[in-house]
Formats: sequence, C-alpha cells, structure tokens
Amino acid sequence: MKIIEYYLSAASNFLWGPPLLILLLGGGIFFLLYSRFLPFRYLRHAINVLRGKFDDPDDPGEISHFQALSGALAATIGMGNVSGVALAIAAGGPGALFWMWVSAFFGMATKFFTCTLAVLYRGNDREGQLQGGPMYVIREGLGKKWIPLAGFFCVSAFVGATPVFQANQMVAVMKNVMLIPAGISDGFSLDLIIGIIIAIIVGLVIIGGVKRIANVASKLVPSMVIVFVLSVLLIMGINYDAIIPSFILIFQDAFTAKAALGGAVGAIIIEGAKRAAFSNEAGIGTAPMMHGAAKTKEPVREGLVAMLGPGIDTVIVCTMTGLCILMTGAWQAEISGDYSSDTQGILMTTIAFEDSLPGVGPYVLMVCVMIFAVTTIFGLAYYGQKCLSFMIGPQYSRYYNYYYIALVVVGSVSSLSLVINLIFLGYGLMAFPTMISAILLAPKVMAATKSYFSRMSI
Repeated sequence: MKIIEYYLSAASNFLWGPPLLILLLGGGIFFLLYSRFLPFRYLRHAINVLRGKFDDPDDPGEISHFQALSGALAATIGMGNVSGVALAIAAGGPGALFWMWVSAFFGMATKFFTCTLAVLYRGNDREGQLQGGPMYVIREGLGKKWIPLAGFFCVSAFVGATPVFQANQMVAVMKNVMLIPAGISDGFSLDLIIGIIIAIIVGLVIIGGVKRIANVASKLVPSMVIVFVLSVLLIMGINYDAIIPSFILIFQDAFTAKAALGGAVGAIIIEGAKRAAFSNEAGIGTAPMMHGAAKTKEPVREGLVAMLGPGIDTVIVCTMTGLCILMTGAWQAEISGDYSSDTQGILMTTIAFEDSLPGVGPYVLMVCVMIFAVTTIFGLAYYGQKCLSFMIGPQYSRYYNYYYIALVVVGSVSSLSLVINLIFLGYGLMAFPTMISAILLAPKVMAATKSYFSRMSI
C-alpha cells in the first residue's frame, strides 16, 4: 500500500506542475480577455436566469437552471471547501488562500465557456436522449476524429469523479467528533461499518438518476451554505479582532511565502490552484455534465448561471473556512506538527470550531460536513454514469452505481494521502480534454454570446 501511495503522490505532483497550471490559469486568463469581460457585465441577468425568469418547461433538457446550479454546487461544495482549504493552508500557508481566489476569478470565465459549450454542443446518446458534457462537446463540436480525446476524458473521470475523498473525511469527522469521545474504539472495523452505512444512503439516492439527485441537491445546498456561513460569521464575531490581521497575513504570505514551503511562492501558487480546482472544478469538466442537462434553448444562459458557481464555492465558502482556521490559530498548530498527518484536513477545521464554540462547535461543523460530503457524493455519481453511458451505452450506465457504491466503502478505509493523490491525478487528466476543447471552440461561444445579447435587449 505504501508503494502505491508513493507512486500516486509522484504522479500527482508531476501532473500538477507548470503544464497543468498554465493550462488552467492560462486558459482562464485567455477566456477572460478573449470575452473582454463580457459575461461579468451581466451578473444581474445571470441571477434573473437563475431565479427562473426565463424558464420554459417546453425547452429541451431535464432540469431547471436552479437545479443545474444546485446539482453542480452539490458536487463542488464539499470536503474541498472544508478540509481541502485546511490542507492548502497546512501545505502552502495562508497565502494559498489568495491564489485560490485568483484561480476562482479566472475559473468563473472558464465555467462560462465550458458550460455554454455543454449546451451548445449537446448530443444524443445511444438511446436518443439529449446529453451534455465535455465528451459530447468534443464529439459534436470538434468532430469524430477527436473521439479518442472524449474517451480519455471519460476514463479519467472514472478515477477523478469518485467519492473516495468525501467518504474518507466523513468517517474522520464522525469518529473524532462523536464516536471516539464516546469511548468507541477506533480501528479498521469502525471505518468499515461507517463506510457501509454511508454507501447504503448513497445508493438510495443515486439509483434514482439525475432528477432525484437534482431535487435532493436543490433542497440541501442552499440550507447547508447558509448554516455554514452563519456559523463562521459567529466565529468571526467572537474573534473580530483577528479579522483584519488574517487578511493581511493572507496577502503578505501570498507573495513572500514565509509561512510554509521554504519561501517558494511558485509552490504556493500551485497549491492554491490545485485546491481551487478541487473546490470549484473549473476547467475539470464535471460541472458541464450537470449544466448540460438544463432545460434551455439558449446555451449562453446556462453559461451565465454556471459562472456563478466558483464565486459561491470558492470566494464565499472557502474564504469562510480559511478565515475560521486563521483567526483561531488552528493552522499554526497543524503546521508545527502538534497533530498527526491523518488529522490534517477536516480536523483542523474542527479544532477551529471547538476553540470558538466550545462543546457545540464540532457538532455544528459535523452537520455541515455531512451535508457537504453526501451531496457531493450524489453529484459525482451522476458524472460517472454519464461517462460510462457515453463509452458503452446508457443501458449499462446503472452498473456504474455498484462500482461507485463500492468506492464509498474503499474510501472509508483508505489513508487520506492515498485518496487525495488519486483524486488529483484523475482531475488533472480530466482537465486536458476539457480545456483543449474549450479553447479550440471559444470562437463559437463568443459568436453565440454576441447573438444572445443582441437579441435580449438587456
């Protein structure tokens, strides 16, 4: 197992070097400049679309704009926003949070292009059902000679769009907040039991397909964000004198890198970009599969709605987590080695909640984490099904559920380092076909955008 972890870590670190950083950040900058910031000028219109002002039940697709964004956020607002931010700060210092913001800003432009394309180039599966996602964008937009690239995306998704990290961290928080303090002994069997329970819950939802996933997500996502944000605002109120120093620390460390990684600013940028990609998945290709199912005849509308995702996910939720960790000083204890490596991630945030809200803080966090994680697991299951459906036909896509449910159990009993490197490896591989196709088809997006706004008289 140690050998597998070693090679996974080496492969992940190699993949997330300068080439992928240039592709994701450079691609985001390209989309931002190429569009001349046009999508950002219509944020109010994007919110009106999200509110359902332009919904038409007769439009092609399966779910509403709001359900599409909720479903995509359900898959992105997860452990990456809680333990992922903590791990970024532990590895890269407070400055990593600044580079997460930068990545999210460019990621908004990336989401606009990739999700507009997901509707613009929807295609029919082998049963004639309309589908969207990078694999269909590649097939319908670039042509059949590019199908191997679409297949590469799908195979990579079988590694990246999996529940192993979410399940792993759900087990960690349940054990350390509830079970171990109650005197229940830790061990492999406890991890396995919790994993099986999570797997049963997941199975009951994902077998219902995208509509059930979207319905559950549209009910849980808004409430989980509100509860989490209110909890952190309370912590910020208790530690109000540390708010400004925390922001100063973030900006200083982003360019001086004194807190971690031996002063390597470039390493902190990579860490921030990795965690932002893990958090909001801009450029990875997962969200376009959800947004591609939206009921609309206007691809640009869904691109505008999708653009809101990184703002909610990274700029709001991740910032809240980061400030909570910095203001309470929990990040310093983790970096100094006071806790074992297995507690990195969710437990750092638990420490911050316990320091400010003694007794109740960890339980509030646990409720938020459970909702974050389980809704992410639901969303990721849909992505894997779509990829398998594209590869071998929708009549076989249900078999992915069994593979996926088994992975919930595997993630529950695996080490944190193994599951993190596995996810980063899969996400990194998925980014190449997603970004390459989006850059090549960017002129089509701009043509559709100019046509849309000329007709809307906004």
